[in-house]
Amino acid sequence: MCDNCIQTVPNYERIVVFRLGRVRPPKGPGVVLVLPLIDQWQRVDLRTRAFNIPPCRVTTKDGGLVSVGADIQFRIWNPVMSVVAVQDLNASTRLTAQNAMTQALGKKSVREIQTERVKLGEYLGMDINDLTKPWGLEVDRVELTLESVLRAPDESYSESLILPPSVPGLEGLTGPIQQLAMHFLGQSAAGSPPTKDTVLFTDELSTEAPVTESSSVIEELLAAVRLVLSEGLVRQVGACFQFHISTSTGQTRSYYVDLTRNSGTCGAGEVMQPDVSLSMSEQDMLAMFQGSLRPITAYSSGRLRVQGDLNTAMKLDALVKLIKPP
Repeated sequence: MCDNCIQTVPNYERIVVFRLGRVRPPKGPGVVLVLPLIDQWQRVDLRTRAFNIPPCRVTTKDGGLVSVGADIQFRIWNPVMSVVAVQDLNASTRLTAQNAMTQALGKKSVREIQTERVKLGEYLGMDINDLTKPWGLEVDRVELTLESVLRAPDESYSESLILPPSVPGLEGLTGPIQQLAMHFLGQSAAGSPPTKDTVLFTDELSTEAPVTESSSVIEELLAAVRLVLSEGLVRQVGACFQFHISTSTGQTRSYYVDLTRNSGTCGAGEVMQPDVSLSMSEQDMLAMFQGSLRPITAYSSGRLRVQGDLNTAMKLDALVKLIKPP
């Protein structure tokens, strides 16, 4: 008996045999006998495999443009169907997964893609399984990767914006830093050409613009806030913000801006359950309102700390735009 007639098949493989052109039930594991000149056979690996979809551009339903990729794990559950139904299983699966991803994410907004990637990955896995089930293939896991936001949503969806477009130096930022960048940079949803700015650090601020007494600075800011409080602003923001400001004397003062009811209120002290808490120094806060310090720089260096939902923190931008620096 020739050596090629006997094949040893491990537990994680099966052999699909075509005898005189007709497919036979899969064979293995163990020792398998194939007939020379009569049988044609092919090994099929049943182990879980993975591939990645390189980042591709997806236009969202709110007019945004995002770069999204995915990591996908799959396995073959029917060896015969995987050989008979499709010629190149790997290439077909990649193309099908990429098309399903672009179509599914095209029906979502930028905000949904940013905040619901796990859930979207689960739904995408079910969609891909519906397409690949006739091939004897099953997707076990889909993990979406949001590389960047290339174009902001339309004006009507400005609340969903995470990262303003065309801002040099921010293209590689992800996650919370992107959200804070949009929160403070004040770019419009359509995007405007960024202006060249310089960041003044604490020591520079102390030499060029000495800070006045803590209480007077904060009171001036609170007075500016009170002037712009309105029911419309409350409907637009609908969140309560707690501020913890450290002074040059080493003290920490607490202030709040409550935009959850009536026309909104602000003042000194702490609230029971704020939606967002911001901690910063008095100098940094003054520099932010003057426009000489980018909050993204303060956040990345630890000079600005945020506790709570960053998406809610972005809503403070509606208030900041209405306040003129004292």
